[in-house]
Amino acid sequence: PPRSCTRQGSGAPAPGSGATIFALSSGQGRCGIAVIRTSGPASGHALRSLTAPRDLPPARSACLRLLSHPRSGEPLDRALVLWFPGPQSFTGEDCAEFHVHGGPAVVSGVLQALGSVPGLRPAEAEAGEFTRRAFAHGKLSLTEVEGLADLIHAETEAQRRQALRQLDGGLGHLRHGWAKTLTKALAHVEAYIDFGEDDNLEEGVLERADSQVRELELALSAHLRDARRGQRLRSGAHVVVAGPPNAGKSSLVNLLSRKPVSIVSPEPGTTRDVLEIPVDLAGFPALLSDTAGLREGVGPVEQEGVRRARERLQQADLILAVLDASDLASPSSRNFLDTVVAPAGAGSPNESSQRLLLVLNKSDLLPPGGPGPSPNLPPHLLLSCLTGEGLDDLLEALRKELAEVCGDPSTGPPLLTRARHQHHLQGCLDALGHYRQTKDLALAAEALRLARGHLGRITGGGSTEEVLDIIFRDFCVG
Repeated sequence: PPRSCTRQGSGAPAPGSGATIFALSSGQGRCGIAVIRTSGPASGHALRSLTAPRDLPPARSACLRLLSHPRSGEPLDRALVLWFPGPQSFTGEDCAEFHVHGGPAVVSGVLQALGSVPGLRPAEAEAGEFTRRAFAHGKLSLTEVEGLADLIHAETEAQRRQALRQLDGGLGHLRHGWAKTLTKALAHVEAYIDFGEDDNLEEGVLERADSQVRELELALSAHLRDARRGQRLRSGAHVVVAGPPNAGKSSLVNLLSRKPVSIVSPEPGTTRDVLEIPVDLAGFPALLSDTAGLREGVGPVEQEGVRRARERLQQADLILAVLDASDLASPSSRNFLDTVVAPAGAGSPNESSQRLLLVLNKSDLLPPGGPGPSPNLPPHLLLSCLTGEGLDDLLEALRKELAEVCGDPSTGPPLLTRARHQHHLQGCLDALGHYRQTKDLALAAEALRLARGHLGRITGGGSTEEVLDIIFRDFCVG
């Protein structure tokens, strides 16, 4: 009997897509140029109404036009206008753009003029109507939509690279390869169920499907193990600065964040709580935490700060362990080396240990030409927060560590940047596990359809026709 495969990410039009929408597409506030866009069937009429008596400009060519209010005829601005007839536009619909001067009065006047044109209404900014229409018309997949949102909000170089790669379809192409493997396996099982006995299909059909499923399970498992890196790249790695009192932790935080966010004082125990600062560290996003100096036998307030510091250390993706280079023999320094640095496995991180960079601060206090720190210390970096000497080496070390923690978007396979991606890949992997365990062919096919549905939800694609195409092409049925 024929079997259905639920289509995920329908191509149905977005709500209210019959209307033509308009909105300010550039940022709010006074600026040199502001861009106002329209999308929908009345875009051409709107463009003609504001530039009458002129005709529409040539498609995708900028033309200088006087904009006037369509009812009063009052001049509004002299602006560049562009005409994008569908489907060759961002949304797939007829679109127009008005590049006007960015004064609030000009922008307000043009938006009011567009609102007076019949068939036009303001876009619902919170619903992302322009992007939603682009998805509905097949211009963007769901992962590309997410990549566009991430690109708009990118604050570091690594975030920009990752978002641009996703917007260019990197994750979608990867999913397409997985889906192709899964679709072929499903087609082979479906063909065996529907035509195996009557049409004498070639031998080994089910074995090939099993092999394809095993191949896919290995690929999905590898990406799921790596999923946390993409999410850290999107939201920021947790970098905790820790050490004994007066090692220069707050000075290092101020140096890395390029502003005096932490109070610096010669008095031990100045920092008594966890101070968090979002920063760009060597091109990677990070949440930098300044913590209380780790020591015992202090007052109740500082004790609470130390407790919070130890708790934050457990949550760290990367520990910046700071010691006073001129005071390495003190009990507090030795205790910190034994209780924090040694357990973290400094310099040789593996899957079960935390990443840690040991920084010996106050290198300016070491005697010139004298003996350096003890050779028994773990791998470390010398730094002077006072003079800035050693900062470049620290930033390069941070870049390498954060590339491991967050993933490097310029190399390797595309990263999974959202919990949604991870959820659907895990659902797909679980369904493939059910496929391997069941002896019933109908249940096996259903498990493959379920797995395929999860893959389809990642980008919003996949259809039953693809399965039928493979069945008829590979087995010459009919």
